[in-house]
Amino acid sequence: MDHVSTSTALPVTVLLNSLKAVGETTRIRIIALLAQGELTVKDLTAILGQSQPRISRHLKLLAEAGLIERLPEGAWAYFRLVENGRATGLMTSLLDHLDLSDPALSGDRERFEGLKAAQRAEADRYFAANAEEWDRIRSLHVPETAVEEAMVSVVGDQPFQTMADLGTGTGRLLWLFRRHYNRAVGIDASHSMLAVARANLERAQREADPDAGEAQVRHGDLYALPLASGAFDLVAIHQVLHFLADPARALREAARIIRPGGRLLIVDFAPHDLEFLRTEQAHRRLGFSHQQVGQWAADAGLALEAVLDLAPDKTEAGKLTVTLWLFKDPRVLMADTPELDATQTASLETLA
Repeated sequence: MDHVSTSTALPVTVLLNSLKAVGETTRIRIIALLAQGELTVKDLTAILGQSQPRISRHLKLLAEAGLIERLPEGAWAYFRLVENGRATGLMTSLLDHLDLSDPALSGDRERFEGLKAAQRAEADRYFAANAEEWDRIRSLHVPETAVEEAMVSVVGDQPFQTMADLGTGTGRLLWLFRRHYNRAVGIDASHSMLAVARANLERAQREADPDAGEAQVRHGDLYALPLASGAFDLVAIHQVLHFLADPARALREAARIIRPGGRLLIVDFAPHDLEFLRTEQAHRRLGFSHQQVGQWAADAGLALEAVLDLAPDKTEAGKLTVTLWLFKDPRVLMADTPELDATQTASLETLA
């Protein structure tokens, strides 16, 4: 029998600790759930139907074995599988050998999906209640005019063909960059927000700006965008990631639709400790560090071009710092590559 590759081979003690850590039914179920996305203790308690102390104990054992990692965020903490650990290969093999039709695992998946659906519904209710006040709510943080000026400055004056605004909200970015793109599409999961965005775009069209590009908005899931791969020169995610249960997944999906040489603009809060934003404004994450977003982007194949922190005036207590990240797809667009192929054009013009 062939030996295991030295790149995946483990010392005996590491292998034994890993096997002991996963050698229990609940911990196997936790590993299978975390393979689908990051979860909190509260999430796992609801899915697995076990007490918080028991779940915490299982998580502690898996973390001590180096199989999962804990990501604290204010009063909460998210858990996820270690992506590049010594035992990552072992975990991959374990997951490959799991029978997902097993009643325990299939039941966990159903409850996982139900939990995520409930969380999305909670966010949708918030958006529906606040859709027309969304721009005003944003202004309660760092001044939006300063953020918009910084976004335009970071992106630059060079015009481009196509833009996608993910989580478009009121469609503000479609208006802000209207003289930069030829065509743009805004995607949002909230029908209430899309109604506001459409009304705003109609008002802008009545102004008849001769230099403005064509823009439209469509309903869509940020985890499974109804857009063709490699179709956009600029993709923007403005104040959206902190609402998502799995920001890394959304970022990977955003990277999928970027053209070779295209760019991704992310705007969100720096880490903070304002817990009331979870309960009052449906925030799932209390900001993001440079390192965290940078790693997610690198994992998605993007290279960092610029990062900028916009801090509020020291006299403005309770306001948040906003961070701008600009990433680039390092692939080279060949000189004979057409501007848009038929599939990519259809993704802009005939979205259902």
